[in-house]
Amino acid sequence: MNRTLILSAAALVLGSALSAQTLTSPGGKLSLDFTLDGGVPTYSLSYGSTPVVKPSRLGFDTKGADLSGGFSLEDVSRDSYDGTWSPVWGEESSIRSHYNEMCVHLVRPSDGVKMDVRFRLFDDGLGFRYEFPAQKSLSHFIIKDELTEFAMAGDHTAWWIPGDYDTQEYDYTCSRLSQIRSLLRGAVSDNVSQYVFSDTGVQTALQMKTDDGLYINIHEAALVDYPAMHLELDDARLVFHSHLTPYSNGYKAFMQAPRTTPWRTVIVSPTGAGILSSRITLNLNEPCKIEDTSWIRPRKFMGVWWEMITGKSEWSYTDELGSVDLNTVDYSKVKPHGRHGATTENVKRYIDFASENGIDALLVEGWNIGWEDWFGHMKDYVFDFVTPYPDFNLEEIRDYAAAKGVRMIMHHETSGSPRNYERHLDAAYSFMKRNGYDAVKSGYVGDIQPVGTNHYNQWMVNHYLYCVQKAAQYNIMVDAHEAVRPTGLCRTWPNLICNESARGNEYQATNGSKTFHEAVLPFTRLIGGPMDYTPGIFEMDMTKVNPNRRIHANFTLANQLGIYVVFASPLQMAGDLPENYERFPDAFRFIRDVAVDWDESVYLEAEPGEYVTVARKAKGSGQWFLGNVTGEKDHVSRVSLSFLDPSKEYVATVYADAPDANYLTNPQAYTIRSYRCTSSSVLTQKAVEGGGFAVSFRDATPGDSSLGKL
Repeated sequence: MNRTLILSAAALVLGSALSAQTLTSPGGKLSLDFTLDGGVPTYSLSYGSTPVVKPSRLGFDTKGADLSGGFSLEDVSRDSYDGTWSPVWGEESSIRSHYNEMCVHLVRPSDGVKMDVRFRLFDDGLGFRYEFPAQKSLSHFIIKDELTEFAMAGDHTAWWIPGDYDTQEYDYTCSRLSQIRSLLRGAVSDNVSQYVFSDTGVQTALQMKTDDGLYINIHEAALVDYPAMHLELDDARLVFHSHLTPYSNGYKAFMQAPRTTPWRTVIVSPTGAGILSSRITLNLNEPCKIEDTSWIRPRKFMGVWWEMITGKSEWSYTDELGSVDLNTVDYSKVKPHGRHGATTENVKRYIDFASENGIDALLVEGWNIGWEDWFGHMKDYVFDFVTPYPDFNLEEIRDYAAAKGVRMIMHHETSGSPRNYERHLDAAYSFMKRNGYDAVKSGYVGDIQPVGTNHYNQWMVNHYLYCVQKAAQYNIMVDAHEAVRPTGLCRTWPNLICNESARGNEYQATNGSKTFHEAVLPFTRLIGGPMDYTPGIFEMDMTKVNPNRRIHANFTLANQLGIYVVFASPLQMAGDLPENYERFPDAFRFIRDVAVDWDESVYLEAEPGEYVTVARKAKGSGQWFLGNVTGEKDHVSRVSLSFLDPSKEYVATVYADAPDANYLTNPQAYTIRSYRCTSSSVLTQKAVEGGGFAVSFRDATPGDSSLGKL
């Protein structure tokens, strides 16, 4: 009896030893340990000798197969890769992907079910995903829960928003992990959102910082045919559990082997700038699937939009329809209310301003019939995406814009009805191409139809990608608002040129955002891809736009300029009204000059919620720009200009907060000064709370000798 027990114990020890596998990153900075704990796959991650993720389980709770445990290690395959690739647009013209890979091939001896876990370890973080090979023992199955864990090694500081199934448009909260539960319960009780899935859940990307100064970011990459992942915290153990966005019946995903899941990512860095310079999210996505990308062109644009956001004008044409069936109404026979923004003459005014100031394109919202009931009883049928209001002469505007050298950007508000949008999609895209539109801003405002569906489940994730893929067939670029948060799919489908998917600048016209918001977004939302943040708002007192809107924005004018560099986006908006730019032509000069596509990016300093300073080199021209956004307290930047060409002398034009600037009482106080500088110069510049600064560099000429030096 004792001999049998000893032999059994020895077999368990031997099995554990055989299942224990280690993977190190190419430079040895990170190490990953994998093992089977009683048949349950687990992993851990360390940065040097510092634990990042303590032993954490892997697997699934499923219907149709048991993928939660009982596994044995069948085989291990290893690989490494070091190469570069060139994005169609982005923060660099060349991106390096360098990782070591380990794939553990697991099998359940009891039923023969196989599951692989593939780990890719970069020097700046980890990506791992589940793979289900073709097999007789597993075909169709339903995921009830993904059991992936991220066990934290301490009560870190975190920047987070609630785990909502329908919106990411929250202000961020900064707290300890142990405080999340109580703070979320307060948010639920205050009716912040009726969709918060639990009182312990947060969204990704989640940014954390340890007491020892290590920065950790958890997100996902290549989200395809799968629900978005949230993180539910067991605050007693400080363990995050993967929580997938559900269908209305509670199921999370419908699967059929062979399949893979999205990658789960953990970015690790001893500096905040290291988090922002990581390209793990993009590197874990597949290469570009569009053969000819010559039609994908980054651009700056304006929009007949801010005047609707501020309440100066309206999206709708009339107040008289009531509950009339919008499919049969004759708009030519109803009285307009006179506040419609998308009129022919108003749009021409914007086209003129854009053309005169080198702005590439113009977006018009509220041009098409149906806005009177877009939240009402007809929402599943309200928009056809091709029929303009009587006061919007589409052909005249099309020809006028073309003559002025301005591209028109289409607007498709689905009103949360994806089925209606899909049945009109070919007609809508064909209509765009016939009329010279090569980009579209789509929107999903409101509850998703049918009732019970949400914005981030598997079906809606598939819908968003379907629209992007369909748009690629028509050579159309997509700027998706209210869609699922980005996970780097812009590498594979670069016509997905932008997303909103976070609390944008528009909230400054309603109830404001925290002053540290823009210093958090680069660590969270922007980890997955560029954002249509709509910067460039020069009038902060909304009563001067709409006397009934007693709101004051929480930023300075210089802050708005800094965003253009800090928030890299190939589709960048000059969001304010033309008349507000005409009041500050010297500051508007930076918006006119700044690039939207880059050859090189250098993150000079970054601290979540406090400050981010970035320098970028414009694609093709070699011109450098620098931007800063500053959060909830004043900050003095002292940054080296060593990124400049050492063989040249430059003139730096600095757009900055004035000494007496204050985001509430004096937000439009700014200074513009020019200095001579070289790559050995150091820029010292103060930004106030909610402020920032921007710098443009040009080659110095003999006529610049009178300028002072940095």
